[in-house]
Amino acid sequence: MARGVVTEALPSTLFRVKIEENINGEEKKPARNASQSDAGGEILAYLGGKMRMHRIKVLIGDKVEVVLDSYGGKGRIVKRL
Repeated sequence: MARGVVTEALPSTLFRVKIEENINGEEKKPARNASQSDAGGEILAYLGGKMRMHRIKVLIGDKVEVVLDSYGGKGRIVKRL
């Protein structure tokens, strides 16, 4: 899991998130694109199911928690801070 800031809103509830820090003491796993898993990198993330269900809005500049895919794919936004 990581914390970051939403920098851009894209169509289909996709967001570009700038990662600020990894949390929960997880080790960084190898990813296809190394810049996606490093602190300070940007990733694409989609809105998680519970956030869609409860219609929680995410705007540019919001701080969010993101679950990162260990294979370097899209992240999932699970919480707005």
